[in-house]
Amino acid sequence: MVSRYLVTGGCGSVGSALVEKLLKEGNTVCSLDINENGLFLQSQILNNIYPDKYKPFIGDIRDFQRILKAMNNVEYVYHCAALKHVKLSEYNPFEAIKTNVDGTNNVLNAAISCGIKAVVVTSSDKAVNPSSTMGATKLLAERVSIDANSSVGNNKIKISVVRFGNIWNSAGSVGPIFKKQCLDNKDITLTSKDMTRFFITMEKSLKLCEFAMKNMVGGEIFIANMGTLNICDLANSFINYYSSKSNIKLIGIQPGEKLYEELYTEQEAMRVGSYGGYLIVLPENIYLNKCINFWNNNPKFKFLEGNSALVSDQKVNLIDPINLVKNI
Repeated sequence: MVSRYLVTGGCGSVGSALVEKLLKEGNTVCSLDINENGLFLQSQILNNIYPDKYKPFIGDIRDFQRILKAMNNVEYVYHCAALKHVKLSEYNPFEAIKTNVDGTNNVLNAAISCGIKAVVVTSSDKAVNPSSTMGATKLLAERVSIDANSSVGNNKIKISVVRFGNIWNSAGSVGPIFKKQCLDNKDITLTSKDMTRFFITMEKSLKLCEFAMKNMVGGEIFIANMGTLNICDLANSFINYYSSKSNIKLIGIQPGEKLYEELYTEQEAMRVGSYGGYLIVLPENIYLNKCINFWNNNPKFKFLEGNSALVSDQKVNLIDPINLVKNI
């Protein structure tokens, strides 16, 4: 059954991919973004293909009244708008708070006021034991989103979170940067040879969002079971694949960076189970017993063995870097 969706951050990597996917499925999609040029370029394409279904909305999630208007007649919301660059957020912490925390709170309050059926909030593995401003603001956005389920009154709205790793070949990601450095025969800059990261394809990211939207009770954090990769191995694979004269140049760990990311915390590990090929973190909020009881009584939901299993990317399967390099 087709529906009306709002996608915040509709011109971003995940947001724009969601907009196109939902339109292809016959839905009406409101793509909201503060990036006027991004919306213009998006509308140049999508208005011609889906003239009655695609709605480009200029707006800022910091503006509560604008979000209220954008949600008129909307049934489902994917909240993708965020400040996501660690270095920029570290230099502009108050702006990260305004967008990632206050903006998320605006989206949730507007969704509750407008009678939205369900909201999926996109987050990051950097929200787990955060060391950066960006990670800390995404952690707060997660907490605000999960706990909003306990204050919806008589509304039937459901709200859940999805956690991504690094989305391969997305805007500003490491793949396109390494490729350009190799093609220009410039040195590839690395912060540390020991640094590892989780990677996920855009296709799997969209499937995770869709899975959460269809299966949530309200209060869960959904995580794709992602593989991990040493960034130095990835850089060498680019150099070898493109027969580049580039070398690896170490520049040291930048403010807010960690050597490795984590899928969930030690505290969350006691509440993590697997279902349908995904990991689900159950809420600890005692007012969300409906969610907790549903999954506890679901025979297909299995708690992970060992509280520390899969906590860090040191404990998951490695990705073959060549497969990533070829797909860029």
